Amino acid sequence: MNAPSDTAPSPAAPSTLHPQINADLHCHSTVSDGTLAPEALAARAKANGVELWALTDHDEVGGQQRAMAAAKAAGLPYLTGAEISVTFAGKVVHIVGLGFDHDDPRIVEGLRATRGGRGARAKEMSDGLAQVGIPGAYEGALKFAGNPELISRTHFARFLVESGQCSDVPEVFRRFLTEGKPGYVPHRWAALGDAVGWIVDAGGLAVIAHPGRYGFTPTEEYALITEFIAHGGRGIEVVTGSHTAADMIQYTDTALEFDLLASRGSDFHSPEESRVDVGKLDQHLSGRLKPVWGALEHRIHWPD
Repeated sequence: MNAPSDTAPSPAAPSTLHPQINADLHCHSTVSDGTLAPEALAARAKANGVELWALTDHDEVGGQQRAMAAAKAAGLPYLTGAEISVTFAGKVVHIVGLGFDHDDPRIVEGLRATRGGRGARAKEMSDGLAQVGIPGAYEGALKFAGNPELISRTHFARFLVESGQCSDVPEVFRRFLTEGKPGYVPHRWAALGDAVGWIVDAGGLAVIAHPGRYGFTPTEEYALITEFIAHGGRGIEVVTGSHTAADMIQYTDTALEFDLLASRGSDFHSPEESRVDVGKLDQHLSGRLKPVWGALEHRIHWPD
């Protein structure tokens, strides 16, 4: 394993890890539901000016060694990452882990257990689509899943576009695969405390991903944040591909109110599908915020 340095940063590292660096600490490869391999994603991040990168595949650390090696070859500082699916208040919430030991047996086993229900869920989704006249969806989605253990709604969406049922992925989610629509099947993910615990126990830092997406009431959001902190969570995404300008202002204030570290990431999946390309977020963190990378400097894999 290429262990993170516990010494001073190498001369190749940015001279200061200030809040305005172009950090992209949320994106996905073919190891989960992205369309680019870790190596291609590292090259794209470097070409797009990323100064600190993390690959955060869904419920999976299988791409970490490849991403680390590719980042090193590209001269790109790297943090290990994963995006863990959690059920909270009846909704799916995502927790990003950064800077952890990706070989730690607790997080490896925890993620394996979290992935375990995806296959059965996918077959139920396929059955639901068959009932409305769309046969073969499981087999069709499987063609797009680089990792069959991580077959997801995104893979079904790509199949429905390819087969001409919908013109694009947003239309799929308007017509199918969301609550109350054909093909939607809920899944019980990890508990919040378990997910945060796996990250922290493996030496990492836990971050609430894209909080503006969940549609929580103020009371529900307060409950999420306070429970997250109680379990050892320390960060929140402020600048991310799905956040509006108003969201960024709101979660800047939230980070300050709860003394949370702020993170930044595109949530990039595909050049054709994602709202924002890796490294192309047009907003930086406010100078009032404490960035997550300031607390993780000792966990960064610096290039030689």
